[in-house]
Amino acid sequence: MLELRRVSKHFAGIPVVDDVSFSARPGEVTGYLGPNGSGKSTTMKMITGLLSLTAGQILFDGRPIDENLTAFKKRTGYVPEEPYLYNHLSGVEYLTMVAQLRRLPARESAKRIEGLLQLLSLHDDRHASISGYSKGMRQKVLIAGALLHNPDLVLLDEPFSGLDVGSALVLRRLIQELATRGKVVMFSSHELDTVERVSTRVVILHRGKIVADDSIERLRLLTELPSLEAIFSQLAVEQDSSSIARQIVDLIHA
Repeated sequence: MLELRRVSKHFAGIPVVDDVSFSARPGEVTGYLGPNGSGKSTTMKMITGLLSLTAGQILFDGRPIDENLTAFKKRTGYVPEEPYLYNHLSGVEYLTMVAQLRRLPARESAKRIEGLLQLLSLHDDRHASISGYSKGMRQKVLIAGALLHNPDLVLLDEPFSGLDVGSALVLRRLIQELATRGKVVMFSSHELDTVERVSTRVVILHRGKIVADDSIERLRLLTELPSLEAIFSQLAVEQDSSSIARQIVDLIHA
């Protein structure tokens, strides 16, 4: 189980993540939601060890991750929000590099890389430079790299970015299958419909603080709202989106 206990992160004394506590369990998909600037990506980076904590503690399987960060990272797969890749490498070269950094056996990793490239529709372009890849292709390379070592914890920050409809459907099913196989899966996405379809439970962040942490079904009952979009709008969106939309159309029709 992944557990955050009163985690905070300050930049120049300003809290970006403020006293956040929640857990993500094996076999569940935890959707992590919030408006831009709410602290989602900062939380993800703290979980991966890329950012230090100002306060609090993060545990995995009951142990603080900073006790042995290297061992924890071996069990973690991470797709960041921004697809930073080595553009001079080809897709197969990048994944081979990832496998070597993970110290995976060469024969086993070559088989996995070949299979992932096939299943993610990248095989025909495997020897092409990543600099010529579309945004969706880059995203699929990152997904393959995150799963190559069969991690126990899978962290996906806006993983659907740039994917076409078919690839997004595969990823949606993949997230559910990973949870079914006992992985701890946590992902953030602006696509509320996808989060509602895929997540076992959701954590909603607003201005660095948690405003909801429950199953979607219970949140519907508690708020008496019909959908995750309506719940999110009530809990984490400060503006009247319908009113703003009408004003924009009124403005351009004036």
